[in-house]
Amino acid sequence: MDSINNIADYIILKAKSEDGAASLINLKLQKLLYYVQAWSYGINKTKMFDGDFEAWIHGPVNRTIYDRFSSTKSLYSEINIEDCLNKQVKLSDEDAEFVDFILENYLKYSGAELERLSHNERPWIETRGSLDVNERCNKVIPAELMKAYYGKKWQEINA
Repeated sequence: MDSINNIADYIILKAKSEDGAASLINLKLQKLLYYVQAWSYGINKTKMFDGDFEAWIHGPVNRTIYDRFSSTKSLYSEINIEDCLNKQVKLSDEDAEFVDFILENYLKYSGAELERLSHNERPWIETRGSLDVNERCNKVIPAELMKAYYGKKWQEINA
């Protein structure tokens, strides 16, 4: 199993190394990592990396990645190759293929679009409960909720 920092670096390198490098703000990186983890739970029934996501105002956030960038980046700051901890990161073929699959489906969206998408999905909504959309929340989105929600979506896609 890879670390969340390795997965983050892989995403940064993929997003910034492709022709017409994609915009990758901190907010977008958080959501891409969330969707990697969420779909791993839904499709593979297991986590891609250690680490939880909290149901923050702007959607799911991983505290490790937040802490990694909080002293130098705002939510809307661009993340660049220079921000990688490991510019030579290598994932297993299986993990790289899975992350690439998620990026093929989500990298085209902006951070704001991914935030709106996550705000309309059951894991974020149920974890926040009755909190107003603008109220702070640091409750962890349960793995079982992601497994159930994204597992059902995967079954629907493949029906």
